[in-house]
Amino acid sequence: MHFYYNGTVALLADLHNHSCLSPCGSLELPPRRMLEIAAARGLKVMALTDHNSSLNCPAFAKLCPQFGIIPIFGMEATTSEEIHALCLFTSLEASLTFNEYAYSILVPFPNNPEKTGDQVYVDEDDNIEGEVEYFLVNPLELSIDDLGPKVAEYGGIVIPAHVDRPAFSMTSQLGVMVEGPWAAVECVRIPPLLNGLPLDTMSYPLTTSSDAHFPEHIARRPFKLDISAEELQPGGPGTEADLEALRLALKKRPS
Repeated sequence: MHFYYNGTVALLADLHNHSCLSPCGSLELPPRRMLEIAAARGLKVMALTDHNSSLNCPAFAKLCPQFGIIPIFGMEATTSEEIHALCLFTSLEASLTFNEYAYSILVPFPNNPEKTGDQVYVDEDDNIEGEVEYFLVNPLELSIDDLGPKVAEYGGIVIPAHVDRPAFSMTSQLGVMVEGPWAAVECVRIPPLLNGLPLDTMSYPLTTSSDAHFPEHIARRPFKLDISAEELQPGGPGTEADLEALRLALKKRPS
């Protein structure tokens, strides 16, 4: 299935999805199940972005070629201001290295699965490999001002999440959008509204994303990325996507 955007072939993308690792996510969403649904609904580019962790990304990376999906790795980080932001990498290794750093600055409050949900990471066959000790929805000891430069150090990009939502967004926590090295800005809807009024997104490229936590959420708000599969993943299936190609494709989005 081909999609067209600005008259050229485009890829249907979704850069915000949670698996069974996120405590607020469903145990019915290991990476394999996520990808089965995503492929059936036409996604070609998908990011796995659990709360403050990338530990399900290795299984995700192994499975994506089977489903014809180009993988993006990362997490939905929570800053010290409790702003949610997508930290995205095309390199699995870079994502896991940043994961170690993020966990080292996560507020060390133990998770209670009975009260707040399980935090399990799995292999490609859905076998549980481990469970994360600290509650992953807690904030990192890192401000929104420092997040962009820090992610860049590890070879990634940042997209502030759901900026038009009244909770855990840049606008809910700060009252306004703030400038930063953002590759794009994620909205629930385009054009974004805040309290019924147009939101000034400062001319950043805009995306929508599903913020999927349950099977029925997968691919509910994808967007079209103006790039071919060969340009985004020049090495072919099973290889890393090109970060700069992703960045340039995002720049073509409406602002």
